[in-house]
Amino acid sequence: MVRIKPQALLQQSKKKKGPSRISVTTVVLYILIIAVLFFVFATYRHWTQRSKILTMDPSSVLESEDDFADERNSGVARYAILSTTKGSITVELYKEGSAGVVDEFINLCQRGYFKEMPFRHIVKNFVIQGSSFDGPGSTENWTLRGKLNSRHDTSMKRETFVLGTSKAKHDEEGWELFITTAPIPADLSEKLIVFGRVIRGEDIVQEIEEVDTDEHYQPKSPIGITNVTLKQKV
Repeated sequence: MVRIKPQALLQQSKKKKGPSRISVTTVVLYILIIAVLFFVFATYRHWTQRSKILTMDPSSVLESEDDFADERNSGVARYAILSTTKGSITVELYKEGSAGVVDEFINLCQRGYFKEMPFRHIVKNFVIQGSSFDGPGSTENWTLRGKLNSRHDTSMKRETFVLGTSKAKHDEEGWELFITTAPIPADLSEKLIVFGRVIRGEDIVQEIEEVDTDEHYQPKSPIGITNVTLKQKV
C-alpha cells in the first residue's frame, strides 16, 4: 500500500478549499448588466424631468435682453411689465383670446421695439396711446371722442385699464398701444384688439393721464415707455 506523506495531503486539502476562479465571460456579463441598468435609470430620470418641465408653470424671469432666448425655450410669457418714465405697469396678456396679437407683441418686445416709445396722445379719463410714429393714425377718432367722454355714453362696453392695439394692419412702423382709463364706446371698441389687462400700476396709468397736454392731446413734456420686460409669473 502506497503511503501519502502528510505534506502532500495538506497541499491537496488547500487546493480543494481554495476559491474558484471567475471566468472572463462572467465578468463581461456583469459589466453589461450594470451598464444596461445605468442606461435605463438615466433614461427614466431624463424623461421624468422633461415631463415635469412641460407640466409645471415656469418661474423664469426675463430681466434683460440676454434672457430672451431662455424665454422662447421656456414657453410663452404671461405678463409684461411696462417700465415708463412715471413708474412700472404690469399687464396680464390674453394669450387665449388674442393669440396672434400676443405673439406679435412678445416678438416685438424681444427685439426691443417698445424701448423709448413715447406716449403720443393722452386723453384724460379716456385713453393713453403710445406709438413709434408721429401722426394722427388711428388716434384721430379717439381724440375726437375724448371731448365727449365725460357724458359716459350708455353704449360703452370695454372695461377700464385694458391693453389694446388698433385693428389696422400691423408692421414695425405701425404698432400702437392703447391703455384705457374709462370704458370705451362700442364704435371705437370695434377698432381695438384687446390683448391684455393692467393688474398692477393703475395709479401709474392715472398719473400719466394727468400730465399737461396741448389742444391735440399731445403731452407738453416727453413721457413714454422706457422698456418692456416679459415674465412667466409676477
